[in-house]
Amino acid sequence: MLGEIESRAILAVSDLTRARQFYAETLRLAVVRSNEHVMTLQTGPSQVVVYVSDMAGTNQANALVWGVGERLTAIVADLRAKGIGFEHYPGMERDGDIHVAGDWRGVWFKDPDGNILHLTNI
Repeated sequence: MLGEIESRAILAVSDLTRARQFYAETLRLAVVRSNEHVMTLQTGPSQVVVYVSDMAGTNQANALVWGVGERLTAIVADLRAKGIGFEHYPGMERDGDIHVAGDWRGVWFKDPDGNILHLTNI
């Protein structure tokens, strides 16, 4: 039933103005529509809905992932140049900020509310 219908990621934030700066300006996602409570962003063929909530930043797991393929290293460098810091998790090998496990490579970083965002080469 739902397997044939497109879904959207949804993220809670505490401040929509700050979220717009991070997602639209820093990450360069296009704003599709916005009001004072909700913003919809375009990311490839998908959309991300960002909304104001008192529960913002309470998720301690991955909230959003992008499969960026071979562009991973370049995107990480671009984000680092914009001041994005990356999470480092123990028990995993790393090449700089990029975690490595066989052919898999990935990084994690947080938005201003602490939502965990993930980039992977797969």
